[in-house]
Amino acid sequence: MYQQFYGLSGKPFQLSPDARFFFDSRAHHRAMAYLRYGLNQREGFIVITGGIGTGKTMLARNLFAELPHDELVAAQLVSTQVEADDILRLINAAFGLQHEHLTKAALLRNLEAFFRARQAEGKRVLIVVDEAQNLPPRTIEELRMLSNYQDDEGRALVQSFLLGQTELKDTLQRPEMEQVRQRIIAAHHLDPLDVDELRAYVEHRLSCVGWQGKPSIAEDVYEVLHEATGGVPRRINTLGDRLLLFAAIEELDHIATEHAEQVMAEVQSELGGRSGSEPVRLMDTDAVGLEERVFQLEDSAQKLAQSQRKHALLLKKLLMMQMEIDGDDAI
Repeated sequence: MYQQFYGLSGKPFQLSPDARFFFDSRAHHRAMAYLRYGLNQREGFIVITGGIGTGKTMLARNLFAELPHDELVAAQLVSTQVEADDILRLINAAFGLQHEHLTKAALLRNLEAFFRARQAEGKRVLIVVDEAQNLPPRTIEELRMLSNYQDDEGRALVQSFLLGQTELKDTLQRPEMEQVRQRIIAAHHLDPLDVDELRAYVEHRLSCVGWQGKPSIAEDVYEVLHEATGGVPRRINTLGDRLLLFAAIEELDHIATEHAEQVMAEVQSELGGRSGSEPVRLMDTDAVGLEERVFQLEDSAQKLAQSQRKHALLLKKLLMMQMEIDGDDAI
């Protein structure tokens, strides 16, 4: 709804990661530098951690968008709590290899043959595991074992990047993870955005869909958003989307602080309320449900607008009829 009202080409604050909207914050810039460094090293693990909604999956999407596909064959896995044999099946499936009803030995033979075939073509293989905090230690160890496949010059045929929540760091610090830690060549933790970065983030995403300054946004609104979201990109997207919807419904050309505070209060009320002294904060676990409610509100608003247009047309017809009747009476 608000896209049409403000002349935008799309939704600037969609929750699903899209590399077109990648924002090069300080933390994300450094994380991308480590990922690129890992690719240049051609071996070892790169580990990126961060809290929920800090943009780890967006990093993966941005990485895949810039990979040299003539040099690399890459697959992205979104992990669950899979055991060692299951991760091998997931990797085989990701590369289009047979994986059903095979023994572990057969799965490994498939992968080794695939790695060596790509090496003969002058290509390397990259495995990016998202949500890697869900992996048990034995499964991470299985990924390490894959890195033992090497060419005649001792160069690794496959490389793994692990992206996960903070719990991944705890897993990697366990005593049995010593050999994995020795293979980690770089690691980085994603911190939330500060207020200045939040403003740049919001304006960047708006600009990606053709924003020309309408609606304008008051300076203090960014501080309200930061207080409510803690600078976490996913939360910013959720509230930014809701704020634009509110502004369009109210037909605002300028979003002031009181508008942002009203939206924050409405959101908090929908999530169960808060005490009068407690700052408005959006919880990560409610992001998906809130997005669904936003979609429902957009649909309701569109139906309301259609109904209003019909009523206005009907009223216009009634007025025309009344004018005709009044004209006949005058004659």
